Amino acid sequence: MASAPQPLPKFLTVQEVADNLAVSDKTVRRLIDRGDLPRHKLGRQVRISERDFRDFVALRRGF
Repeated sequence: MASAPQPLPKFLTVQEVADNLAVSDKTVRRLIDRGDLPRHKLGRQVRISERDFRDFVALRRGF
């Protein structure tokens, strides 16, 4: 019996992450450059997986 296919991860744009964090897109790009926020390159576009974004936020809730 074949297993059910896994749902594809959802990816967010830099601007969507910035809007969710109420910061500028430049701040999000700095977080990516520092390695604090993992990113995925899809062609020339930069995307952040929804899971990586949730993990990033969860790690910083205590600060």
